[in-house]
Amino acid sequence: MIAVWKHELSNYFHSLTAYIFSAFLLALVGLGAMLYNIQSAVANFEYVLSFVSLGFVVMIPIVTMRVVAEERKQKTDQLLYSLPLKTTHIILGKYLALLVVYLAPLLIISFYPLIFAQFGEVYLPTSFGSLFAFFMMGAALLAVGIFISSLTENTGFAAGIAISVILLNYYSVTLAEYVSSTSLGSAIAFAGIAAVLGFVVRYVTKHNRLAYGVAVALCLAVLGVYALDRSKFEGLLPDIMTKLSLFERFYKFVNGVFDLTAIIYYITVIVFFLFLSVQSLEKRRYN
Repeated sequence: MIAVWKHELSNYFHSLTAYIFSAFLLALVGLGAMLYNIQSAVANFEYVLSFVSLGFVVMIPIVTMRVVAEERKQKTDQLLYSLPLKTTHIILGKYLALLVVYLAPLLIISFYPLIFAQFGEVYLPTSFGSLFAFFMMGAALLAVGIFISSLTENTGFAAGIAISVILLNYYSVTLAEYVSSTSLGSAIAFAGIAAVLGFVVRYVTKHNRLAYGVAVALCLAVLGVYALDRSKFEGLLPDIMTKLSLFERFYKFVNGVFDLTAIIYYITVIVFFLFLSVQSLEKRRYN
């Protein structure tokens, strides 16, 4: 794992990837600090992080689209499979390298609240709590990006899908207001999600029967619960869309609340999508 981590880290810092990512993040933070902290004379640095969070829609796909997809495209993933390494170690090595790339500009950004505190009253616990949540949210999105990259050898396609997924998650709370909250509407939506999951299983495993079995089983489960108690679906879809939002949980920290459940949620997302990435590579290895 250490060897993969060092190799990936060397690639990032010997190319423009790490520098473009850092420059883009620092530029957004600088712009936000100028608009909020300097021009508007607002002492809350956490508002700057809230402003920058939308930048993840572009930054995360750029830095993750090549992680696995490029290996598959150039067939160098076959070399990884021949090494005396577990697939888990390969994914963890790549992920930890991305965390270092992400952490480098955050270390610079962490000095901003301290600098602003010299010229006014800055509530440092909220600022650094929000900065920690900002790191955790980015770490979760990096895990999602790695999984998407592991599904294809087309880096452009991986970036496009990642942008769509992150953008959907960013606006999920807003979209939840326009989604039907009726029992029937929620049931139909979950049946559709079951069909999509079946398609994903088919794409990952190339196993038609397994995919159809998953889709049918989930649809039957939805219909069964709906038949037994329709009230369980009342407002369920909008509620889930709100709770699944990575960004909405971050805003709690911006509002001065250190939400431990949000940290646990971020860790869960990281573990879940890294696990899926490992399974995606394992499937390709045995194929």
